[in-house]
Amino acid sequence: MCAKARAARPACREVVVAATDNTKAGVRWGLLRHLPALLGGVLAASGARAVDLPEDSGEALFHSYNGGGVSANGPALLVRKQLADKVSLSASYYVDAVSNASIDVVTTASPYSEQRTEYGLGAEYVYRDAKLSLTTTSSKEGDYTANSVGFDITQDTFGGMTSVSLGFTRSNDQISKQGAPEFADEAAHWQYRLGVTQVLSPRWVMSANAEALADDGFLGSPYRVARVFGAVVPERTPRTRSARAVKFRLIGDLGTRDAVHVDYRYFWDTWDIKAHTAALGYSRYFGEQWLADTSLRFYRQDKALFYSDNATTETTYLSRNRQLSTFDSIGLGAKVAYKLGRVAGTSVLKLNAAYEYTRFKFSDFTDIRTGQPYAYNANVLQVYLTATF
Repeated sequence: MCAKARAARPACREVVVAATDNTKAGVRWGLLRHLPALLGGVLAASGARAVDLPEDSGEALFHSYNGGGVSANGPALLVRKQLADKVSLSASYYVDAVSNASIDVVTTASPYSEQRTEYGLGAEYVYRDAKLSLTTTSSKEGDYTANSVGFDITQDTFGGMTSVSLGFTRSNDQISKQGAPEFADEAAHWQYRLGVTQVLSPRWVMSANAEALADDGFLGSPYRVARVFGAVVPERTPRTRSARAVKFRLIGDLGTRDAVHVDYRYFWDTWDIKAHTAALGYSRYFGEQWLADTSLRFYRQDKALFYSDNATTETTYLSRNRQLSTFDSIGLGAKVAYKLGRVAGTSVLKLNAAYEYTRFKFSDFTDIRTGQPYAYNANVLQVYLTATF
């Protein structure tokens, strides 16, 4: 089999899926999406008003992922600029250089390397107590092109004590297959969002968020295979999928320059996947320059209705995608931010570092080389510099 033949998409997406409370398997997740959220920490986030525009800033990041035979690394850039105190514009650039020798690849195909590049543009407009946000992204790799556009509205009410947000994202993917020019398909994705943030007291904030997701088109991988009585057959997945998710978060200022947050998220879909995510985090300032965060995350997922490690009968739909299997993970993360000070009297520089270790354990996905349930460790490292003007 040629070096470019592949049985699955890059497995590095799995750790990002679990780390971001999102179990929508098969969707490409970029670490750049979470760059702004990493910058302030829980302490800063708990005091921000929803209708405030982001500060003028520039951010440069290098990320590295390693786990399950997959390595991915590359740079990311993000720039924000305000206009007339009413509009904030942003532009982003993200690169993912992937080397894939995951269990899917080494057991059914050959290792390979590829690069994914993503560009993003955004605009935010503030009018009285409301903020309107428009974002668009475009990413491309050798056999996959994805484009999306999103719109969000956030409204402060009751003197800023309550914030309500509504959002919508539409994505379209074009899928091809290396070595098979006759293959071409597409997929469309819709996401609807509703959220409420409530100030409970001067020290405590609570939020509740809901998502509705709908997918249509080619939702599998042209490279992945399944097994029936040990024989290899092409993967067959449904061309439609609907999902729902709810998430609750409580953030508290403990009063000694530290804070704590507790999260819970529940996800379910029409493929019969049900998933639970629970997380606990703690943040603390050390002096005027250091901010440290630590977090612990638990994740548990049930398998899809048509998933089988080694099916005993042919069915209309059949997949051996481990992201659709029964598995759980536990992740431990840490982040540190150090304020370097001012440059030229205007810019404030911050050096940030974030690391997460995650252990994945699969209940019904077997490593066919050993006959044992598959498990692996994943590491994500981010180092980035932030300048606010």
